[in-house]
Amino acid sequence: MVKLLSDSIADDADFFVEQIHVVAIVFDNTDDVTVWATTLFDGDTHFFHLALPFKALDTLLTLTHDRADALQEEVADALAAQEWPALLEYNSDDRPPVPLPSVALKLSVTYPATEDGELDDDDPQPHNIFYLEGVFVRLDT
Repeated sequence: MVKLLSDSIADDADFFVEQIHVVAIVFDNTDDVTVWATTLFDGDTHFFHLALPFKALDTLLTLTHDRADALQEEVADALAAQEWPALLEYNSDDRPPVPLPSVALKLSVTYPATEDGELDDDDPQPHNIFYLEGVFVRLDT
């Protein structure tokens, strides 16, 4: 069973996730992109959304090793089509989830806001949307 990552975090501190698999990339008409991903956290598989700028997406795609060129081409084709929103899915036998080997992502938590942009104190539960604070790669020596 896949759990929501936001349901399993202890507090609002930034934290790291590893063993990440990208299951979808979503483009809308903003300057950001959303990545749907899974991670192994506390021994269970957890699902989360990662909001990031396009430049950070390119960085992540280069870390997919043998699938990098094909993924970058798919992203370019999706952006050229300009049909919003665009969804690239990786959750089938033909298009399996994309691993990020030897990669750790530092994430920060987001919380619901009211219409005026203030934090909604009545809903202390974090969103299952995270921001990327940093990308770290394990170097084999």
